Amino acid sequence: MNQKLRPPAVPLITADPFFSIWSFADTLSGDTTRHWTGASNSLIGLIRVDGCAWRFLGLESEDRSLRIGELPAMPQISLDVTATRTTYVFATDAVRLEVCFAAPLLLDDLMIASRPANYLTLTLTALDGRAHEAAVYLDITGELCADRIEKAVIAGRQENLDGRQSVCLFNTAQTQPPLTVSGDDQRIDWGSVYLVALDPQAEARIGSANLRPAFAAEGRLNPDSIGAHPRWPDDSAPLVGAVTARLDLPAGPASSPATAATAFIYAYDDEQKSINYFGNPTPAYCFKDGASFRDILNLAVRDYPELLKRCAAFDRRLADSCAQAGGPQYAAIAALAYRQAVAAHKLIADETGAVIFLSKECFSNGCIGTVDVSYPSTPLFLALCPELVRGMLRPIFRFAAMPAWPYDFAPHDVGQYPLATGQVYGLDHEQYDLKYQMPVEECGNMLIMTAAACRADGDFSLARAWRTQLEGWAGYLLKYGQDPGEQLCTDDFAGHLSHNANLSIKAIVGLGAYAMILESIGEPENAGSYRRAAASMAGQWLALADDGDHTQLTFDKPGTWSMKYNLFFDRLLGLDLFPGNLYKEEVASYLKRQNRYGLPLDSRSAYTKSDWLIWCAALSDDQDQIRSLIEPLFTYYCETGSRIPLTDWYDTITGQALHFRARSVVGGFFALLLSSLWRKGRSD
Repeated sequence: MNQKLRPPAVPLITADPFFSIWSFADTLSGDTTRHWTGASNSLIGLIRVDGCAWRFLGLESEDRSLRIGELPAMPQISLDVTATRTTYVFATDAVRLEVCFAAPLLLDDLMIASRPANYLTLTLTALDGRAHEAAVYLDITGELCADRIEKAVIAGRQENLDGRQSVCLFNTAQTQPPLTVSGDDQRIDWGSVYLVALDPQAEARIGSANLRPAFAAEGRLNPDSIGAHPRWPDDSAPLVGAVTARLDLPAGPASSPATAATAFIYAYDDEQKSINYFGNPTPAYCFKDGASFRDILNLAVRDYPELLKRCAAFDRRLADSCAQAGGPQYAAIAALAYRQAVAAHKLIADETGAVIFLSKECFSNGCIGTVDVSYPSTPLFLALCPELVRGMLRPIFRFAAMPAWPYDFAPHDVGQYPLATGQVYGLDHEQYDLKYQMPVEECGNMLIMTAAACRADGDFSLARAWRTQLEGWAGYLLKYGQDPGEQLCTDDFAGHLSHNANLSIKAIVGLGAYAMILESIGEPENAGSYRRAAASMAGQWLALADDGDHTQLTFDKPGTWSMKYNLFFDRLLGLDLFPGNLYKEEVASYLKRQNRYGLPLDSRSAYTKSDWLIWCAALSDDQDQIRSLIEPLFTYYCETGSRIPLTDWYDTITGQALHFRARSVVGGFFALLLSSLWRKGRSD
């Protein structure tokens, strides 16, 4: 059985929804590097060994009319993706080059995790025992700081940062002030992108793309060296910021090969204007105590050796835990999902210093802080940092208490990225169309997420603070949750649905979760009342949904079926509102309905949602069943022709991705890990 995952796209730089660069190819030199949206965000890497130049990172241009690939690509021999690192290995007969991108998204230290800085480490090793003269070249282009490069006017400067050479590029043609425009297929067009060499002897320069052949010819940043025939015509040569460093190798015995290493930082200064948070321009969390961008960059330089060790140790621990929970294929999928899930958010602090963790609904509608995107992502954050789940909840509680939200059910979102200024979903001419709301869905989500975050670390202060809001949403579920009318659920791409059995489960589990909250904050009588109501509704549900060896998609349509992923939190929280035999029957029925690339979402279509698929696997304790559900998903990601960051919505027969990509919901892939950790804890 294949255990090596071929990623559909490979994370390179992952900090937040704007600073997010991927390789969409099998080899690092096989395509232009791209923003998660697919737009070119070009990174170039060259190495010159003994006078021979190779390209190892990126393509010089997407324009196929240009002579692409003038420099040969160094042969790539391996790729390894762990939770926080991506490592490529290249080799010739003489040398081996290891290229490691690292994003220190370590959730036990939010000040570090929120830094807009990633690392690239290059290690060269002699394979023949001989001495080698070597140098590496990296450059960045203005695509990294432009929403639409054709509308941008890119400028740059070289800087000496405390003895270290760096270059930065910025867009001087801003048509809108920062934090005034929102969107989905959108990139940042304010601030500056930095490339910093950690080697004090490095060379840096701002110039045209002709710096590349100049380096290839001489190993230096001297464009005059290429003579009268530049690589590009002067009027089309892009502006680049380039940095070089030496990687010379002495001769030595083959038994102890010589190595040399150097490192760089890719960083983004958004001028401390990350999110418009209810009218306040707000920076990333790491700036909350008044640090400047240079302060943060200096910390990133100082912490580099220790952070690389911490990243490696974290990756090993997470991989081992995931393999124990779901096997090696599951561990590989989870590792690929980790950076995507975290970096699809922006972490900030509100006026009081409290954690605010805002997702972008990538390639869906661009909404920020979407409740039914937060809900599926929570397993990762419940397992590693429950405070981030509270950070998802706080903006929703805040908006729901505003006069702008007059409804007795929970909101869907708090805006469109990067503007967290109020719900936009279903908004038409400043009025919310109730047809496009998700009342049962979002009420259930908010109650369940609040209960789970509180249970994760025993801190129920958020539930106490918003008790009135939670009570109202629980009341809504009591009234409308047993048999929901025609309305949307989180799977809104499937359209409106009446008598949705899975949505009814969410309402029931939401009430059980609220009962758990009440019990924990010292209100046993109220808790008992809600608990009895939820149990009664669960009994009615079993009768309404029964269809022999499985349960129906809707209460009024025998012969249908659907994933009952909302059972996950009944099991995880130990609510036990539904009987154990229901889980066994459902999982057994799922195994009979799988296609090559997994279990469809329901009987209406062959498409699926990969996050829910793993939630369904987490309904079982049988490792054979778990792996039988995971293996087709692993096969899908290995074989799909949709070369994009992980999609969560795809066709289980054709393997075609259906629009969604790079979304935070892949945090839900950690449902198996979370279930393993919490259920083990209850049994100890």
